[in-house]
Amino acid sequence: MIAYLLRRLLFTVPVLIGISLITFVLIYFLPADPARMYAGPNASVEAVNRIRTQLGLDQPFYVQYGRYLERAVQGDLGYSYQLQMPVTQAILSRFPYTLQLTLAGIFVELLIGVPAGLLAASRRSTWLDGTSMVASLIGVSSPPFWLGLLMLYFFAFRLGLFPLGGAGSWQHLILPAVTAGLGGAGWYARMTRSSALEVLSADYVRTARSKGLAGGQVLRRHVLRNAINPIVTMVGMDIPWFIGGVVLIETVFAWPGIGRMMVDAILTDDVPLILGTVTFTAVLVVVSSIIIDIVQAMLDPRIRLR
Repeated sequence: MIAYLLRRLLFTVPVLIGISLITFVLIYFLPADPARMYAGPNASVEAVNRIRTQLGLDQPFYVQYGRYLERAVQGDLGYSYQLQMPVTQAILSRFPYTLQLTLAGIFVELLIGVPAGLLAASRRSTWLDGTSMVASLIGVSSPPFWLGLLMLYFFAFRLGLFPLGGAGSWQHLILPAVTAGLGGAGWYARMTRSSALEVLSADYVRTARSKGLAGGQVLRRHVLRNAINPIVTMVGMDIPWFIGGVVLIETVFAWPGIGRMMVDAILTDDVPLILGTVTFTAVLVVVSSIIIDIVQAMLDPRIRLR
């Protein structure tokens, strides 16, 4: 297991360098001028040029990238012109909100999707199977921003059951989490059904049934336990999506997460904040991928042996 973990950690180094390099190249060729953003719209040309020299923006590309990489390794992602604070501090202040939404959204996905998939597999070719699959298709096809607006209109504006937006209590988290989780629940339902059907046709499942085990015990003890690997893999794919891809949901519900901060940075051409959020998200994606690989290797020894 230690050798497997070391190999995975070694492979992440070129991945992170590649992501940072591509992002830096794209930011470097943007028409925005960080020196002008820092100095303000009314600053003189001499003041802007002086700031550009102080920030090292007049240096060649490779020099700027090398300095950024050196600072990033030490945890310094630059200074946000828009927020007037270090980028690392700004990201860490928003990260707890994104983490809350990520965990809550995945919980909703698993709570709805896995039981629906198991029910559909155990009642194959019945009306329950068809209803579950149609509902999962609707959930997958529903745009998150449209679903979020409907949630806000009916449950917050018309019924007044939840706040209209923002953060601060568990009531604020319910609607964004359900909006983020409903679409993923459809994927989990279909994935669980497919994996469970494959396990249900195995010999040991038929043996368990022949011994007189009830259907629920067969599903819990044998089917779910052996069909869980694809679900774990899917959770690993969902974590990066939630961390960096729930921009629309955070915007609709005014949720103060990293995604919304990234949108604000793009709209205001805050180059250090854009670069910092992308780099931070990439690190989180890689770390979550390693964690999921370790969990899979623990569940299935064939993975680490291979």
